[in-house]
Amino acid sequence: MSNQLTVNRRSRERRIRAAFVCPYQLGFKQGRRLVQRRSVRGAAYVDQYDWLLTTCCLAIVLLSAADAFLTVSILTGGGTELNYFMEILIENSTQKFIAFKLALTSLAAILLTIHHEVQIHGGFRCRHLLYMISTGYTCLISYELILLQVIGF
Repeated sequence: MSNQLTVNRRSRERRIRAAFVCPYQLGFKQGRRLVQRRSVRGAAYVDQYDWLLTTCCLAIVLLSAADAFLTVSILTGGGTELNYFMEILIENSTQKFIAFKLALTSLAAILLTIHHEVQIHGGFRCRHLLYMISTGYTCLISYELILLQVIGF
């Protein structure tokens, strides 16, 4: 093996400009990792999420919007808000209440979706928590619809 010196003939350090927004991050182009990385340790982060997980995240946000609408409807029919923090937001402005509720729920659903493979306890993962939240929201919407029937809406 010879000890020859290699010469860097590049005129610039970086040949192409760095893109402001990468199409892989936006989901327009698929990366190589569709399901999981091959690592056996820790959580697996992917470029594209499973359709069930994506549908569950979207359902949580839509059910949260329906919950906000039904809550306002129940309150106009004579109901009371039991959550003190949400009661303050509703008294201040209904628009702030809906915006805050949707923002908080969306942020939580997105973070849980990103970390869907993280184990919380034993075999219980964040994706199972997402499934439980969507089931809980479905039960809550059913309960609110029953309340609206009792009120007479």
